[in-house]
Amino acid sequence: MTDGDDAPQLPEAVRARVIGLAAEALGKMAAEHLPASLKRVASFAPARRARLAGSQIAGVLESDEQFRDRLATQVQALSGELGKALLEGRPPAAADPVEAAATAYLLRSPGWTDVVASAAEALRSEREAAAVQRADEQLDRLRLRVGELEAELESQRARHKEQLDRLKREYTEVRTRLGEARARAREAEEAVEAGRAEADRSAGTAAQALAAAEAEVRRLKGRVGELETELGSARRTERAERVSGTVRARLLLETLGQAAQGLQRELSLPALDRLPGDTVDAVPAEEGTRISTGRGSLAVDDPALLEELLRLPRAHLVIDGYNVTKQAWPEAPLDRQRERLLSGVAALQSRTKAEVTVVFDAAETRDRPLVSPPRGVRVLFSRYGVIADDVIREMVAAEPRGRAVVVVSSDQAVARDVVTAGFRVVAAGALSALVHGPRG
Repeated sequence: MTDGDDAPQLPEAVRARVIGLAAEALGKMAAEHLPASLKRVASFAPARRARLAGSQIAGVLESDEQFRDRLATQVQALSGELGKALLEGRPPAAADPVEAAATAYLLRSPGWTDVVASAAEALRSEREAAAVQRADEQLDRLRLRVGELEAELESQRARHKEQLDRLKREYTEVRTRLGEARARAREAEEAVEAGRAEADRSAGTAAQALAAAEAEVRRLKGRVGELETELGSARRTERAERVSGTVRARLLLETLGQAAQGLQRELSLPALDRLPGDTVDAVPAEEGTRISTGRGSLAVDDPALLEELLRLPRAHLVIDGYNVTKQAWPEAPLDRQRERLLSGVAALQSRTKAEVTVVFDAAETRDRPLVSPPRGVRVLFSRYGVIADDVIREMVAAEPRGRAVVVVSSDQAVARDVVTAGFRVVAAGALSALVHGPRG
C-alpha cells in the first residue's frame, strides 16, 4: 500500500489502522462521492466494512487520489487534535505511533513519510524488545530447568553411589562366604580321603584275617575227617573198647571245638552284626504311602501327559510361544505362526477351562505386533531387552507352591528352572500335537 516510488512500506499494524480509519470515514461521505466498488459496503457497520472490504478500500486509496482527498476531510474531522497537529507539521510525541502514522498517511500531512517511518521503527523496536523479553523469559526457564536437572542428577548420583556401596559390601560378603565354603569343602574332602584310606586298611586287615580263618577252618575240617576215620576204624576193630573209643572221639571233638574258639579269639574276629547284602551302596527306601498315577510313565513330549495335567483343578498353562511355533511351523512367517498357535490354544482352553498364558519373545525390538487374544487366553510380549524365558521364570516364581502350573517349552534352561521351582514341564511338541495333530 504505497503512493509513489518514494512512499515508505506501511507496517502491517499501520496498514490495518489505515483501513479501519478509512472504513469509519467512508460512512460519512456522500454517496455520489463514493467509488462504485465501495457503494455497496458503505451501508455496513465500520468494523464490518474493514473486515469484508479491507482490500478494496486499500486498492481505491492507492489508485484514486480524488477519493483519498475527500476521505482525508472526514479523517481530519475524526482525528481531532491529532489531525490538526499533523497538518501543522508538529506530530505529538505522546501520540500512539500507529494511530499517528495511519492518520498522517490518509491526510498526507507535511512529513507524513517520516511519521510512517518513525512508526515502523517504533514497531520494530517493540517487536525486538518483545523478542528480547521472550528470550530472557526462555533463558530464565532454561536456567531453572538446568537447575532442576542438576539437582536430579545429583540425586541420581547419590542413589547410584549408595547402590554401588551396597553391591560392594554384598560382593565382599559373598567372597568371604565363598572362601569359607571352599575351606569347609577342602576339609570335607580331606576327611573323606582319610576315611577311604582307613577303610582300605581295615578291609585289607579283614581280608587277611578272613583268609587265615578260612585256611584254619580247612585244616580243622581235614583234622575232623582224620578223626572221623580213626573213630570208625576204632569202632570196627575193637568192639570191646567201645567205651574208651567213644571217650577218645568226644575228647577229640571237644578239642576241635576249643581249637576253633581259640582261633576266633586269637584273630579277634568281630561278631556278625551285618550281612553281605548290607554292604551294597544304595539309598534305603523311605517309609510311607503314595497314590500311584499314570503320569510318571508318560514322556514329556507325550500329548497324553499334557491332557492329564490340564485336568487338575485350577491348572495354569504357560506357553513359550516362539519355542513352540518355530518347532511346529518353522517355514511359516511369525504372524502366521502366532495365529495358528492362538487358534489351537483357544480351543484347548475352552475344553479344559484352564488358565492359559502365551509369552512371545520381543527382546530385540521396541515394536509389538497387533494380535487378537482369544477369550480366556492371556497373550504377553517381553519388554525390550528382556527375553521371554525370563518372563516365564518371573511368572512361575509368582505362583504358589502346590498349584498345578504346567510350562510348555523345549528350552532346557527354562525346563530346569521350572522343575527346580516345583512345577511341571512339557515339551513343545506335546502341545502342537495336542492342538493341531502331528506337524505337517
